[in-house]
Amino acid sequence: MSVHNVENTAPNLKKGYLDIEIDPTLDLFEEINKLKKEKNAVVLAHYYQEPDIQDVADYIGDSLGLAQNAAKTTADIIVFAGVHFMAETAKILNPNKKVLLPDLKAGCSLSDSCPPPLFKAFKDKHPEHIVISYINCSAGIKALSDIICTSSNAQLIVESLPKDQKIIFAPDKNLGGYINKKTGRDMLLWNGACMVHELFSLEKITRLKERNPGSKILAHPECEDAVLRIADFIGSTTQILKYATTDPTQTFIVATESGILHKMRYDSPNKTFIAAPPDNACACNDCPHMKLNTLEKLYLCMKYELPEITMDEDLRIAAKKPIDRMLEMSAQLGLGG
Repeated sequence: MSVHNVENTAPNLKKGYLDIEIDPTLDLFEEINKLKKEKNAVVLAHYYQEPDIQDVADYIGDSLGLAQNAAKTTADIIVFAGVHFMAETAKILNPNKKVLLPDLKAGCSLSDSCPPPLFKAFKDKHPEHIVISYINCSAGIKALSDIICTSSNAQLIVESLPKDQKIIFAPDKNLGGYINKKTGRDMLLWNGACMVHELFSLEKITRLKERNPGSKILAHPECEDAVLRIADFIGSTTQILKYATTDPTQTFIVATESGILHKMRYDSPNKTFIAAPPDNACACNDCPHMKLNTLEKLYLCMKYELPEITMDEDLRIAAKKPIDRMLEMSAQLGLGG
């Protein structure tokens, strides 16, 4: 994995494009929309992005929806307002398109918890198992996998396989444990986790629910089992959004990254959405990697077309196979994005 060097690609940008001062009088929403048209670019954003980025995006979604839209876009340039593995996935699916990420440092704690060399050694010890990997992983892990899944389709993908099929599930132990419970399987789990979803406080969420009688707790399956046990609904970001829109409850406590609350409040302005508290005083329900992307960085990224995601072709081809299998299975199972 590499990025084009700023000075080689645009030698006039001596300090690097992120250090360029932006005219404060510019309407960045207008400028970004102009750049989209001029460059035939599309902006794909995850629900966890800051509100301004969500508002200017052409498509907002969860990992499954983003992968599906990246696979079918006709744009020449894909600007991925998300984290590194998401932009990698877009490049894997679009080798001939330019894929940009506003801030190259926007990584993922879950992806980082599963280094490919260590995982390969783990996989080699269990040759009779196939590997299902959650999409929140690096291209190197995807290349070692048989099927990729998302939180939207993981259960159905696992249930579609023969019951006697031995499975390694990586990298999220919480999602894997939840799927084991839902399906009655005994998948072998890699010991990885998301720093945001691991830090929700069971005690604080319980007290918050007591202070809001009649409220419901909505949780992402990346949360720890103790939080999932008290949740009224467990699902992917898209599933959580749909539930909050259709359920008559008026107050929801949301145990996932707080960026999703922007879309929830937009879809249901008359309802109350409260971010589930972490177990300390930090803003740990905000993903620090997701929040590295800003509207200013998005504008500069589109203007200078940097940083660009590039990839070794052999790695790309190997990583594409399990993604293609996921997209095919999702279509067969009727899962839209």
